[in-house]
Amino acid sequence: MADRVITVPLSVLDLAPVAKATTVGAALEATTELARRTEELGYHRFWVAEHHNMPAIASSAPAVLLAHLAANTSTIRLGSGGVMLPNHAPLVVAEQFGTLEALHPGRIDLGIGRAPGTDQVTALALRRTMEGLSAEGFPRELADLMNYFSGERPGQITATPGHGEQPAVWLLGSSGFSAQLAGLLGLPFSFAHHFSSANTLPALALYRQNFRPSQWLDKPYAMVAVNAVCADTDERAEWLAGPSALSFLKLRSGRPEPLSTPDEAAAYPYSEIEREFVLQRRDGQAMGSPETVRRQLTELVERTGADELMLTTLVYDVQDRVRSYELIAEQVAGGLRQGA
Repeated sequence: MADRVITVPLSVLDLAPVAKATTVGAALEATTELARRTEELGYHRFWVAEHHNMPAIASSAPAVLLAHLAANTSTIRLGSGGVMLPNHAPLVVAEQFGTLEALHPGRIDLGIGRAPGTDQVTALALRRTMEGLSAEGFPRELADLMNYFSGERPGQITATPGHGEQPAVWLLGSSGFSAQLAGLLGLPFSFAHHFSSANTLPALALYRQNFRPSQWLDKPYAMVAVNAVCADTDERAEWLAGPSALSFLKLRSGRPEPLSTPDEAAAYPYSEIEREFVLQRRDGQAMGSPETVRRQLTELVERTGADELMLTTLVYDVQDRVRSYELIAEQVAGGLRQGA
C-alpha cells in the first residue's frame, strides 16, 4: 500500500437505493446492514438523504429511518443529509429530531437543506401551501427551528421533545447561499460536491470568508460529499458505477426509475450528449481500484481543505456497496478505526 493515506474522518451518505426486481423493504434493510458494517469499520457518521417522488430512492422519511438505524447501531453518529426544511414546518423537525436526540444523546446530526429535494408539484403536496417554499424564507424558518431547540424566544409553543434536546445542526449546500449562511451563523457546513463539483471551491471559500465563531464552533468545519465507488480494479468500479450514472441521467430527463443492473447500464445506447453529461457528472469524484481512489480522494482533500469527507456509493448490489466501503477503510484510510 502506498505511504499516503486519507487521514481526515470519513463518513457515509446513503440514499437507500431501490434496485430493479427488489422491494423498498429490501432497500431499507440493505441500508441498515450498511450502517452496521460501516460502524464496525470506524466510519465517523452515517447520514440519509430526503428525496421524494424518486423510484430509485427509499430515504424519503429521514427521521423514521434514523430511528431504526439508531436502534440497530451503538456508536456511529447518525443524521440527515439532509432534511429539506422547505418541506416541513420547523416545529415538526424540532420535535422529530429532538425525539431522536433524547433517545440517542450525542449521536444525532441534523443536516438541513434549502432545496425541496424533489419537483415543485411534490413539494407543494408535502407542504400543502406555497408558504415557506421559496428560498427567501429559508433563513427565517431556520431561525424558528433553532429557537424551538434553544427556547431563546419563549412563546406559547414549547417543542417537546426539542427544547433542550438539540442535535448537532449542519447546513448543507450545493451553491454559495447556504455556505454564506453557515459561516455567518458559525455552523458546520457540508457541500454537495457529488452533484455540484463546479461550485465546490467557490462555496467553501464563501463559507470560510464569512465564518463567525459561535457557541458551536470556534473555527470553520467543512465536510465535502463525494461519489465513491471502489472495487478491486478500475474496470470493475466503472462497471459498478454504471447504474448510478444511468439513473441520474433518467432522473434529469424526467424518466426516473429504480436502479438498473450493471449489465443493463453497460448496454444502454447513450447518445453523444448523454455520454458527455455522464462524464461531466464524474468530474472530481472517486472511482476505481483502492490505489486510484486513494489518489483521487487525496487530491480532493488537498484541493478543498476539507475537514471531513462524506462518501456516497450508489451501486446495484448491497454487497458491492459494503465492499467499496471496506476497501476504502482498509486500503485508502489506513484501517480507519483509529480515526473514528
